Amino acid sequence: MDILHLVDRLEELFNQSKPIWFTHSVIVDEDRMLDLIDQMRVSIPDEIKKSQQIIAQRDRILAQTQEESSRTLNIAREKADVLVDRDPVIQAAQARGEQIIQQARAEAEITRREADEYVLNTLSTVGEELERLLNQVRNGVRTLQSERQQNSQQPK
Repeated sequence: MDILHLVDRLEELFNQSKPIWFTHSVIVDEDRMLDLIDQMRVSIPDEIKKSQQIIAQRDRILAQTQEESSRTLNIAREKADVLVDRDPVIQAAQARGEQIIQQARAEAEITRREADEYVLNTLSTVGEELERLLNQVRNGVRTLQSERQQNSQQPK
């Protein structure tokens, strides 16, 4: 279940709660609150799994980039060898081969940087969202504990 949906349900539960007069406290349906907290505990690992999938995707992209750059380097070397064998101007062929190799390295580096940037941005967003949600859950728990403590201290 989506963690944001659970946070919305938690907020809705809080908004539906009955206020205690002359205080900033409310009476919350304990069963519903605990059920939402349990659902959040289950949902947060899903968010972490999504983060791990993004990291795996990044690793896969990096591996593909490395493979592609190796393949490009091999093609460049083969072309350079063919040019050297066919063309009497060996220096021109070697220069072209080096140019192709440098271009392949530059393209691989750009792709690697873009993949790192994508993963960093995505993980940062997920981390911020998880931190915000965790703070909301902690605040809800503190509020409930405070209310429970106040209710237990009041004479009956």
